[in-house]
Amino acid sequence: MSVEIITLVMFGGLLLFLIAGAPIAFVCGSMAVIMTMLVLGPNAFYLVVSRVWTEMTEFSLAAIPLFIFMANVLERSGVGERLFGAIHVWTGRIPGSLAVSTILATMVLAAMVGIIGAGEVLMGLIALPAMLNRGYNKYLALGCILAGGGLGQLIPPSVMLIVYGLVANVSIGKLFAGGLGAGLMLSALYIGYIVIRSTLQPELAPKAPPEERDIPLRDKLIALRGIIIPFSLVLLVLGSIFTGAATPTEAAGVGAAGALVSAAIHRQLNWQNLKDALLRSTRSTCMILWIFFAVSTFSSVFTLAGGGELVENTILDLPLGPWGILISIQVFYLIMGVPMDWLGILLITGPVVIPIVKDLGFDLIWFGVLFDVNMQIAYLSPPVGAALFYLKSVAPKEITMGDIFLAALPFCGLQFIGLILLMIFPEIVLYPAEVLVK
Repeated sequence: MSVEIITLVMFGGLLLFLIAGAPIAFVCGSMAVIMTMLVLGPNAFYLVVSRVWTEMTEFSLAAIPLFIFMANVLERSGVGERLFGAIHVWTGRIPGSLAVSTILATMVLAAMVGIIGAGEVLMGLIALPAMLNRGYNKYLALGCILAGGGLGQLIPPSVMLIVYGLVANVSIGKLFAGGLGAGLMLSALYIGYIVIRSTLQPELAPKAPPEERDIPLRDKLIALRGIIIPFSLVLLVLGSIFTGAATPTEAAGVGAAGALVSAAIHRQLNWQNLKDALLRSTRSTCMILWIFFAVSTFSSVFTLAGGGELVENTILDLPLGPWGILISIQVFYLIMGVPMDWLGILLITGPVVIPIVKDLGFDLIWFGVLFDVNMQIAYLSPPVGAALFYLKSVAPKEITMGDIFLAALPFCGLQFIGLILLMIFPEIVLYPAEVLVK
């Protein structure tokens, strides 16, 4: 069987079954086993088992369940409410202060949890009612929560960057530092947009009442107690990684322990909360790792059959030049991000695309952050972006999916601008990666 036919069968079958609604883990695992038998013969089945075993023993994978557990514990510890309140005390005089506070709070939450969904759910429960009751435009209120919540996918400790680091075999610490630079840039774009629109159209975000704007300095300093634990946890986790004191996996263990301490301080460490956190963490971890093993095996079989070399040579021979190929890859990811989740896209295309990017002379840390921002756009894009449904699950009944779709569009545009800026100015990613990581 020629490599061209193998490529057509594997990816044609993958697309067909995904459209039919079959789970990606089952599809990729089944396709890997079938093609191993047809192309390499029954004696090669040990390759499937060997590949899965190799992935299972990867030490860095242990960071994923630890960070997910950390996120689930913090979600129940009450830290989100205190964090939002503490930040709003200091932003009361800024136009669109509640929306700005939402972005800042989700930035800190992103640096504590490393997964998507937590920011949308927490701020949907805390910030959205506050903004709607204050008379904020519903599209602005919904949009800032959607965009801010997506930062959990980019700002470390991002699970996506951990998986990319494993696939690309690059420093996870440098990816974290680069993701931090990109996350701060996107946050600045969001805040700038909110402030400018709130200044030009003050009816979109009514000013805070005098009692929230004219707060004595002493009371503001007292309110900072609400950010002590979040910032301590962020410094503990990221600081240990950036200074080289701990690997990402070790830092994840420290973060999980810190989350338990935080819950205990806020008197939320009880058996029911712990049980819920463990169950949700187990479900999420099993889903991620099952997909990881199945899709990784699919990619390995495809590469062994010669498909990776075929795709690489075909792309490199295109008369587009390095930047033309890179832009084409970004467009491909933007399109693929609509029907598929980031994990499937990364594990299926990564083993093929990453060597191409390397051969073109581009930095793999920078490319990893570009991929992450691409998936953020998909995460926020109507009609199937996951963020839209996370927010809908906690939004008031009068908020429709149409409202959420419209609210997402301006912030999708800002993310696209951010992607272009990262491509034009790679230093936004590379400078923090070189300076912060020892």
